[in-house]
Amino acid sequence: MKKNKRVAALLTELSLNPNKIYPSRYFCEKFDIAKSSLSEDIKAADEITRELGHGFIETIPGVGGGIRMRPGISSEEASAFQEQMCNKLMDPSRILGGGFLYTSDIMFDSHMIRDMALILAHYFRDTEADYVVTVETKGIPLAEMTALMLNVPMVVVRREPKYSEGSTVSINYFSGSYERIQKMSISKRAVNNGASAIIIDDFMRGGGSLKGLTEILSEFNITVNGAGVAMASREPEKKKISNYFPIVYLDNIDEENKTIKVSPNSIDNWY
Repeated sequence: MKKNKRVAALLTELSLNPNKIYPSRYFCEKFDIAKSSLSEDIKAADEITRELGHGFIETIPGVGGGIRMRPGISSEEASAFQEQMCNKLMDPSRILGGGFLYTSDIMFDSHMIRDMALILAHYFRDTEADYVVTVETKGIPLAEMTALMLNVPMVVVRREPKYSEGSTVSINYFSGSYERIQKMSISKRAVNNGASAIIIDDFMRGGGSLKGLTEILSEFNITVNGAGVAMASREPEKKKISNYFPIVYLDNIDEENKTIKVSPNSIDNWY
C-alpha cells in the first residue's frame, strides 16, 4: 500500500474509534511496514487532522502506549455551530408554555448531536473519567455520542428502577424544572466503586437533576469531574452545581410576545 493510501486508512480507523489506543505494532502488521515508516505516516495524518481543526493524533510512549485520535473541533466550526443552534432554538413556535421549549427535534438530530458531542469531547478531553453519566431520556443521544468520542462507557440513570437491571440504588431529589420531588435509580452493576465520571444532559435550569446525579453517584464513591449540557438557563443565576459547561444559554422566554433569546457560551471560556 502506497503512503497516501496508508495515511488515509490510518485516519479512517483512528477517526472511527476516537480515543482508542492502538499499539504501534497493530498498524505495522496491518500495513506490513517498519516503525520508521509508520512514524512518518502518523506525522502526516496528524498534520492533516490539526490543519482541518478536527483534533490531533497522539503518540503515547511506554509499554502501555500506542497511538490514538483525540477528537476536537476548531473554534470557527464550534462558533458556527453555536450560531446555528441558537437560530434554531429562537423559533417562536418552540414555546410550549410554562417556560418550556420544544427541543426533541434538535436532541434527536444525529448531525447536531455529533457536533455537540465534538464540542463537549473537546472541552472534556483532558478530564479523566471512567464513565459518561446521564439521566433518561432526552440526554441519552448526546451522552452516548460524547462517550464514544471519549471512549468510555455510558451509564443511564433511570427515573424508575427497571427489573432487568437487577439490584438498584435509588434517591429522591428536587427538580427545579418541575418544582417537585422526583426519584432516580441506578443499577448496582452499572458502575464500579471509587471511579470517576462526567455528567452529560440536554438541559439545565437550576441544576437539580445534575445535583441528584452527583448524589446518587456518591453512593458508589464516584467523583464527578464536571458536567456538560447542550443548553443552560440563565435563571436562576445560582445553580445547585458549580462545575458545568453549557454549549448555549437560554437567556429568556417571553410567552406574551412570543420571543426566545438564546446566546452562545463564549468561545474564550474553552479555547
